[in-house]
Amino acid sequence: MSETVEFSPEPHVRRQTEQVLASGTTEMLTGPAPSVLLTVHGAKTGKLRYQLVIRVQQDDIYVVVASNDGSDRNPGWYYNIRAHPEVQLQDGTVTRTYQAREVLGEDKQPWWDLAVRTFPRYGEYQTNTERQIPVFVLEPKD
Repeated sequence: MSETVEFSPEPHVRRQTEQVLASGTTEMLTGPAPSVLLTVHGAKTGKLRYQLVIRVQQDDIYVVVASNDGSDRNPGWYYNIRAHPEVQLQDGTVTRTYQAREVLGEDKQPWWDLAVRTFPRYGEYQTNTERQIPVFVLEPKD
């Protein structure tokens, strides 16, 4: 059974997502840093949603930062992960299923530090907003 897919309304995200799906790899993704493809279920619709995110990785654990470029609002996919924490992530040609959990307080700090070391703009984004930028840790299910 195939699931209903809803692509991003952002043209560059949609175009790059379609390229990944057609080619089977994230290697061609362009952006400010190496990226991976995150697949989530919509919080309200249950439809499959794709999101390109910066690759922040420690061993087989990934970190997903809901920075929204330092906006005062969380990105829409933040709510999708909260509602449906089982996600898929494709890095290169490998796609795996992960369990996402939002990290808070002291548990968040080492993951936030890793994210900022990987992509320093995250630190700048935090200075642009009063909200605490959410961080999810993705641990493999298999």
